[in-house]
Amino acid sequence: MNVIKHFNKSFTTSVLGSNTKKKVCVVGAGPAGFYAAQHLIKNLPDCYVDIVEKLPVPFGLVRFGVAPDHPEVKNVINTFTKTAENPRVKFLGNLTLGFDFSLQDLRNRYHAVILSYGAEKDRKLNIPNEYPSNVLSAREFVAWYNGLPGTENYKPNLNAKTVAVIGQGNVAIDVSRILLSPIDALVKTDITHFALQTLSESKVEKVYLIGRRGPLQAAFTIKELREMTKLSGVNICWRGEDFVGISEELSNLPRPRKRLTELMLSSLSQQQQMKGQKSFLPIFLRSPQQIDSSNNLVLSINNLVGNSAVATSVTETLQTDLIMRSIGYKSICLDKQLNFDEKQGLVNNVGGRVLKKQLTGSDNSIDDIEDKFEKGLYVSGWLATGPTGVILTTMNNSFSVAHAVCEDFKSGAINSTNSKPGLDDILVNKTVVTWDGWNRIDRAEIEAGKKSQKPREKIVNIKKMLELVS
Repeated sequence: MNVIKHFNKSFTTSVLGSNTKKKVCVVGAGPAGFYAAQHLIKNLPDCYVDIVEKLPVPFGLVRFGVAPDHPEVKNVINTFTKTAENPRVKFLGNLTLGFDFSLQDLRNRYHAVILSYGAEKDRKLNIPNEYPSNVLSAREFVAWYNGLPGTENYKPNLNAKTVAVIGQGNVAIDVSRILLSPIDALVKTDITHFALQTLSESKVEKVYLIGRRGPLQAAFTIKELREMTKLSGVNICWRGEDFVGISEELSNLPRPRKRLTELMLSSLSQQQQMKGQKSFLPIFLRSPQQIDSSNNLVLSINNLVGNSAVATSVTETLQTDLIMRSIGYKSICLDKQLNFDEKQGLVNNVGGRVLKKQLTGSDNSIDDIEDKFEKGLYVSGWLATGPTGVILTTMNNSFSVAHAVCEDFKSGAINSTNSKPGLDDILVNKTVVTWDGWNRIDRAEIEAGKKSQKPREKIVNIKKMLELVS
């Protein structure tokens, strides 16, 4: 047994003996990290996994990204909890790569390291007059209403009557729905109390959803659109000209895209049946060009060439009080050793195996690159693929990467004959939150939520979290 200082107290933690053959560190306790750990524990009986997370709480985007009115999506937390409670898994919260330890520290102390810390920045529009005062980040807005620590002081000005959301993915739909939802639909969710208060005072009546391509390329899914069509007191107002010739394409579409397009066409045919004071207005084939002196949005009118949007010289101006960008998340490089692609916002890899350098056209065949991998270093989730797909996509990617780790152990590509110490020496005098500590925070949130008949009232202040587990 070893003793680690924890909040000025001592606690014991089991330390694996020299007979341990395979020790893996997963950095990031979101879906990508948990799915990777799940696969490793299931398929490598002598594998032990430490999941390291910079926040005191686990679950990443499931906790901080999934909309509060989508509780069913958060049920995956039950699966993650089973993984965390496996005796061969340790959760180590409140530890940050690049601050508490380096990537080299991890590589020295584990046989394999999987980086799964996701994407914590968002892409900007990069147009004239794009300022934080007139363009909000959808990522920050989502984090605010979901209680990401540090967002409690975020103050979105929702006195605006008209909001333009740039982007047509599911995040864009989520923020549009939250902006337009009756407050009664949110009051029983786990939305933060400060977001609920601000939304109850919101003046928003119209939300435009602006995409650079056409209806057949819309990135939102049918579930999210169906929710918008059923939103109480909200009219969906499509532009008929955006759908010219679309019905003729239905027979050529794959089934998921066909069903989504049919729903759009059905909603278009019924949009004269006005049902409320608020409006949701999707607009296609438009790209932001600039924000004018009156803070209105100047849009280029695009033509579709194949599946690509090509801007014409024609523009139109959309009068709006507030602009919100939702054009994708972006990962950051947390260690200078990483072969990181700044433009794409991901770690250069092949199938999750991290490359020593980016491949060129002359050396990118799988057969020729085995000596170009960083042995024992892997990446999964959005850090590997870019911010694409839903939780199921992340699950499949993480299972695939974890499978690669298993294969590399079995083939001997990872040398596991020597024992590895893990992070115990680094954790001395660190304020580490264990799984038991998370359970204390969890119970406190659930108890606080009962007072207002909510599933939980999230604690958003890290200092308060740490006080609960000290």
